[in-house]
Amino acid sequence: MRGLCPNLVPPAWLPLAIALLGASAAGAQPLSQEQIEQIGIDQHLDEQLPLDLVFADEQGRPVHLGEYFGEKPVVLALVYYECPMLCTQVLNGLLRTLRMISFDAGREFQVLAVSFDPRETPQLAAAKKEEYAKAYGRPGAGEGWHFLTGSQEQIEQLTRAVGFRYQYDERSGQYIHAAGIVVLTPSGRLARYFYGIEYSPKDVRLGLIEASEEQIGSPVDQFLLLCFHYDPASGKYTLAVMNTVRAAGALTVAALAVFVVATLRRERRNRRRGLMANSH
Repeated sequence: MRGLCPNLVPPAWLPLAIALLGASAAGAQPLSQEQIEQIGIDQHLDEQLPLDLVFADEQGRPVHLGEYFGEKPVVLALVYYECPMLCTQVLNGLLRTLRMISFDAGREFQVLAVSFDPRETPQLAAAKKEEYAKAYGRPGAGEGWHFLTGSQEQIEQLTRAVGFRYQYDERSGQYIHAAGIVVLTPSGRLARYFYGIEYSPKDVRLGLIEASEEQIGSPVDQFLLLCFHYDPASGKYTLAVMNTVRAAGALTVAALAVFVVATLRRERRNRRRGLMANSH
């Protein structure tokens, strides 16, 4: 099975990007306008994922999605494992990003990859898990990265809930779909969408912090959340000018207060020393 996995870009560019990639793929026929309109990623922000769906883990054991939720935010990637094009790039882009942030998969968050090809097997999932856990290279990586397979019915319910629209093209024998990852809260609510195959470490870090309801992260991260806000249209965190001005003003006032206090204390010490010198 070969895959056609166009990169998800801002909505106005998506049809053109998909059409160009479809036309250039080896052996693929140009995509129809109807096909182009049937694929994409619709943001279902703050909606609940159906955690009772049942998939198979890397050992073939039936698991409910809810087993991966409850305590930590989750990064979800909808891919399929034998896709030779952007699916691999989605996972590689996610890997690069997660290696650049200090949070550890398995400790502060979970990574969940789910195949939307019902013909794929737990053996394929196990091979992918071994590859990416090894490449991630951090202690406990195997406990933080999970690769699932499932039936068509369960896949359709999951992709529908996420807003992930894809098609199977009989002419080319390829799946046509967009690329991106999703961050969910510990309770399974859809919190943040990041598009494409490259994900800003800053954006993913802030998304995880917000999805965790600020249970992870440093004071610096909390300050950054005042200065940046999530833009659903671009799937990125952009500078919130007014919040930045307010934060800068607060820092200026705090710095002035520290300066004044330090100056008063210094003058008080100098006055005390002067009095002691005069008394002698």
